Amino acid sequence: MTRFATRIGFLVLVMGGGILIGTLTAPGAWYAALNKPAFNPPNWIFAPVWTVLYALIAMVGWRMWETDRTSRVMQLWWGQLVLNFLWSPAFFVLQMPWLALAVILPLLITILMIIAQCWTRDSVSALAFLPYAAWVAFASALNLSIAVLN
Repeated sequence: MTRFATRIGFLVLVMGGGILIGTLTAPGAWYAALNKPAFNPPNWIFAPVWTVLYALIAMVGWRMWETDRTSRVMQLWWGQLVLNFLWSPAFFVLQMPWLALAVILPLLITILMIIAQCWTRDSVSALAFLPYAAWVAFASALNLSIAVLN
């Protein structure tokens, strides 16, 4: 597969998966009725933030794939994608904030592990995952707050 095809494939996988899961698990009346902390952002912010983050996630994925598709860091990348895609169903479909917290915390740890492993050998990927780590840390605090408040 050419580099261009690999990159398009990763973009389609990550962006397409994110769009599909976002559409299938869109917040509804249950979420609107929840008690939320004061730092809960407006709903409109989530789509643009995740669009940028999914593009970065795809870029890091293809960089790892093109370097060594069997590496430990590539395995971690696949793991973070699975956890990322599991969070919305746990939170919005099953309506279980505590279960969602049990998904998002390992996601955050996995993201941090990827950053640590990439820091010296692929600083571009490490830096690209910093906004993702920051957002997932924020989302973890939000998830915990919602679980406690409800």
